[in-house]
Amino acid sequence: MPGFELFGDLEKKEVNDVLDNGVLMRYGFDGMRNGHWKAKDMEKALEITFKVNHAQLVSSGTAAISVALAAAGVGAGDEVILPTFTFVASFEAVMMLGAVPILVDIDDTLTLCPKAVVNAITPKTKAVMVVHMCGSMGHLDALQDICSKHSLLLIEDACQAIGATYKSKPLGSIGDLGCFSFDFVKTITCGEGGAVITNNKDYYINSDHYSDHGHDHIGNDRGAESHPFLGYNFRISELHAAVGLAQIKRLPEILKIQQTNYTILRDALSQIPEVTFRTVPEGGEENYSFLNFFLPDLETSLKVSNAFKTHGVDACFQYYNNNWHYIRKWNHLKELKSLFPISSEVKTGLEYLKTKQFPQSDHYIGRNISCLIKLSWSEAEVKARASKMVEIIKASL
Repeated sequence: MPGFELFGDLEKKEVNDVLDNGVLMRYGFDGMRNGHWKAKDMEKALEITFKVNHAQLVSSGTAAISVALAAAGVGAGDEVILPTFTFVASFEAVMMLGAVPILVDIDDTLTLCPKAVVNAITPKTKAVMVVHMCGSMGHLDALQDICSKHSLLLIEDACQAIGATYKSKPLGSIGDLGCFSFDFVKTITCGEGGAVITNNKDYYINSDHYSDHGHDHIGNDRGAESHPFLGYNFRISELHAAVGLAQIKRLPEILKIQQTNYTILRDALSQIPEVTFRTVPEGGEENYSFLNFFLPDLETSLKVSNAFKTHGVDACFQYYNNNWHYIRKWNHLKELKSLFPISSEVKTGLEYLKTKQFPQSDHYIGRNISCLIKLSWSEAEVKARASKMVEIIKASL
């Protein structure tokens, strides 16, 4: 998801604005800024791009999830349903608030299985977090219906799918709150950064205050501001926001290049009968940051993955034994290996992970290979890559 591949004069100009005025903090120092407010400008750009009323920049995608949940009142003892295939940040952000992550199976979208979500709901359930992994989405209509029926929050973790849409609505704008990451290897990057977006004014105000020690941001004297409730420091710097401001202006350019390269690869692999592709719900359009495909079984998928590496086809991931993105290797979570004592509510709430199996998730992740789409490839390089991938897959079947 390499926005950094397109760094250029626009990013340099925005960063130099900040360096020239010397104000690296997003709040205060009004007289020194020469009119430059990069974080505010990026928030406005996010609101326009994703067709929402409010955007709040924070320090990371992980912070965005914690801030979004806290802003909506999720906390100690509450259960948050999320998928077995995600990044560890998803459950970390839940646990940071004293809430309990309830992991459930994925389906062929590589995101939450609606039936598994329904089966996991208890009186303690407060939210459902759909994680739009590898550039695409889950069955959002079904998930919205479930959340509406059970009076649950729908949180979108769109950190890996910025720019994708569902029924012409940007991912992140569909649930009660949406979360983005702008770390170094996301579709657009700040180096480090994240954002919460929402149409709910109360959630926005809570996010704004909570991410800055509870500051209410009323008036022009930061030292005289009130703190209506407890908060923490999840602020983004002006330097990071400056890079992101330039990058979001380039999002259409990035998506177009990704779609072109994705299409060449997919068209080539489509000629192999044994290759099938992840399901994208009707009305959905990926952001084309990854090409995800399934092979007949785990053994073939592992064989192809190893052959890709041997023959120089880089950035293709087989997640079945991955330490960071799939539940099988999350022993630090299952065994609660923490530097500090874990609350009894969380300990009790996570007992299920000691014995719980996820055969449906294994079925999809075991057969999946997820290939990153780079921006720097020439057309000839993409076609050569496609031919090599086809050759390797056919030889492995």
